[in-house]
Amino acid sequence: MQKESENPNPGKILNDVIKELCIPQSYQSVYHRSNHDIPMPSVEVLSEIVELLRSVLFPGYFGNSEIKPETMSYYVGSTVDRVYSLFTEQIKRGFCFSCNENNNQVSCQDCDARSRETTIRFIEKLPAIRHLLSTDVAAAYEGDPAAYSYGEAVFCYPSIFALTNHRIAHELYRLDVPIIPRIISEMAHSRTGIDIHPGAQIDEHFFIDHGTGVVIGETSIIKKNVRIYQGVTLGAKSFPLDEAGNPIKGIPRHPVVEENVIIYSGATILGRVTIGRGAEIGGNVWITNNVPPGMKVIQEKPVQAYFDNGGGI
Repeated sequence: MQKESENPNPGKILNDVIKELCIPQSYQSVYHRSNHDIPMPSVEVLSEIVELLRSVLFPGYFGNSEIKPETMSYYVGSTVDRVYSLFTEQIKRGFCFSCNENNNQVSCQDCDARSRETTIRFIEKLPAIRHLLSTDVAAAYEGDPAAYSYGEAVFCYPSIFALTNHRIAHELYRLDVPIIPRIISEMAHSRTGIDIHPGAQIDEHFFIDHGTGVVIGETSIIKKNVRIYQGVTLGAKSFPLDEAGNPIKGIPRHPVVEENVIIYSGATILGRVTIGRGAEIGGNVWITNNVPPGMKVIQEKPVQAYFDNGGGI
């Protein structure tokens, strides 16, 4: 039987843990101190913004499902106005997140003006984003015999959900908005299992069938009319280091996929290699070299060899 003196003392334990967690050396590498007293971007607000944008890009499918052509301008106008208000504040927070508080050349007034200008420049891209997404929807419908309508692809397919987030995030990435593009891409990643870095350049008519486990790296370039399947990785083969031994950021290190390529499930393509126009990459292959245009790449067929040899290899 445990003695009373051996019973844990909750108050003492809590105080000891709190004291330890507040030792500066223990939190220096994981602590964010807001610059200029501006909080970090809000994941909740960014999620609202993305859903508002989804309702504008695909009217009637998301948001107000009873929207009519004669009232379209009122709905779209009020929604975009709210996006402008919310996004301006979140983009400002993104700038402040990465701001060097020792840099006296940048003032909060500068960040205010820059965030408003950046938001307007992003909103200007919405028609182009919708056009790209319309081609992605067509690619999903045309590339999957299980899709019975464009609407089914819009409303149900993880590929369209993930690409909507990506095409929004990519425009913000091109506008040099810090951290927010990654937050938006990770929203789609956590929901669909499709991991696309916002820096990846993806042309029109792109389709990811099924999608779970797809990884597309930051400097990947995917040209028109490409289809890939679940589990495909477009990754980096190695990470060049600088003189201090740190990875060099921003250099091209991911594949270039030319037009009309199909990449089947589980394929892994690494490094700055080019998959030539019209090539087909079979499932579960490992590629670290260029693939010529029109070439079909498949792995050995050990199962068929097993049967061809009467049950023995």
